[in-house]
Amino acid sequence: MGTDRPNIVFVVSDTLRTAYLGCYGNPDIRTPNLDAFAADSAVFDAAYPESLPTIPVRRALHTGRRAYPFRDYRPIPWDIVYLPGWQPMADEESTLAEDLAGAGYHTGFVTDTLPYFQPGLNFTRGFWQWEYIRGQQQDRWLSPALVSDERLARYGDPADIRGQGPYGTVLRHAANTLNVRTEQDTTTWQTFDWGMQFIRHNGPLQPFYLLVDCFDPHEPWEAPDKYYRMYADPSYTGKTCPHTRYCPAEGVYDEDQVRDIMAHYCGLVTLVDTCFGRLMNELDNLGLRENTCVAFISDHGTNFVHDNPQGVIGKPSYALYPGTMHLPLMIRFPDGAGAGQRYDELVYNIDATATLYDIASVAPSQQLDGQSLLPVVEGEGFSAREYLTSRYDNTCWYRDDRHWAIVDADGTPKAVFDLQDDPECMNNVLQSRAGVAAGAWQWMVADAGGQIPMYSRQARTNAIGGKP
Repeated sequence: MGTDRPNIVFVVSDTLRTAYLGCYGNPDIRTPNLDAFAADSAVFDAAYPESLPTIPVRRALHTGRRAYPFRDYRPIPWDIVYLPGWQPMADEESTLAEDLAGAGYHTGFVTDTLPYFQPGLNFTRGFWQWEYIRGQQQDRWLSPALVSDERLARYGDPADIRGQGPYGTVLRHAANTLNVRTEQDTTTWQTFDWGMQFIRHNGPLQPFYLLVDCFDPHEPWEAPDKYYRMYADPSYTGKTCPHTRYCPAEGVYDEDQVRDIMAHYCGLVTLVDTCFGRLMNELDNLGLRENTCVAFISDHGTNFVHDNPQGVIGKPSYALYPGTMHLPLMIRFPDGAGAGQRYDELVYNIDATATLYDIASVAPSQQLDGQSLLPVVEGEGFSAREYLTSRYDNTCWYRDDRHWAIVDADGTPKAVFDLQDDPECMNNVLQSRAGVAAGAWQWMVADAGGQIPMYSRQARTNAIGGKP
């Protein structure tokens, strides 16, 4: 096959909030490379996940089909998370990579996103080349016996940390980052390096499809010192909190700790931006820019205390506020279509997958639930949505042009926000808008095909894995 079909590079960043990017309005966080990319791209201002968190999102992105409402959930032994929807893609589903490979694309996949690695998952389907970069989160990689008390002291009392067992999240993080001294040592840098190598090696095999799935800025929130110092309070002397509880912060974390946690998060955002910029420069240096479509998206965001009505830090499933739900989505088309333009249509993350099928002129092997965004950019043919729905664990979410609603998966309403008067969703008006919640529930059920499956809360495994 010749090079008439464009190359495709799809970059996914985990837990990256729109509110922490310059191109989405943040004046303080340094994201020059993503900002420059946005100026050359079609930018979608109302993009949301059709489900979440990590693995349900990946199921959807790889297939272009909804994981919502999480039918036929079966826990996988020896996994690290047990939530509805956290399961492999169905065997009968085809993937974007499989279909592109079948059409002559050379396919590559690199990631440091730990949940991909677990036994029983099958996300390497369709990739001729793939690589897992070890060491993120609680990866069972380097031995916790190597960690000294001196190193642990930055995170708290070493005895308390060791008392959580050899597979506690802080001890695992400390072990896995023993050799991290500079940005080049991080899994983020190594992930993008592999992507750059794939592009260099496979230029003669165009067209190619490269998926780069980067776990930062997801926890553990500990940025390399160079990036942390960009945002840190130099007078802070408290402990580093790489993992936080998902809960209201009051009484758990003081204001200084929250600011320090956010400084680490911001540092990781800038690290991702730096690495993304290197990848884009590689395309330019190899003369591939004009024949490569690049899409950038996040899987979800997170909450940071003062940006939500419950003062929550992290992303508990009940806290489906804009910090968690609003996604950055930018697509740089080879012909420059939509460059520098912003679009406010309600779109799902799976629309990015459908768009990549469209760009490649490859017909999917199955019916997609996403829609190509090319018609949005070209100004015709897009079926505008009146609303969106999503699910995380046993909580469901809805938004339309006016309202944002959160409802338990059994139909119990939890919150309604008026986006016209309260776009940040800080004032719950459920008491006066119960009808809105009832209407949202009807659309949630309709999107689920008439019934939303309920699952009793799965027991967490012990720290070393096993069956739930």
